[in-house]
Amino acid sequence: MTRDPADLTAADYLDGAREMADAGRPYLAFLLAEEAAQRTTDPATADRIRVRFPDPTTSRKEN
Repeated sequence: MTRDPADLTAADYLDGAREMADAGRPYLAFLLAEEAAQRTTDPATADRIRVRFPDPTTSRKEN
């Protein structure tokens, strides 16, 4: 385990996003996934990450 966030990779952030999603923490999952997407060099991969973990504050459906 690293204590320096600069040492974390996109995969580390994506793992954290999955854990937060599984724990019912969608906004934290979104934030971690966004960091993973920003650290990804392939735009298509970054887009897939963003689709999988959308911003829960903008994707809510109004009743």
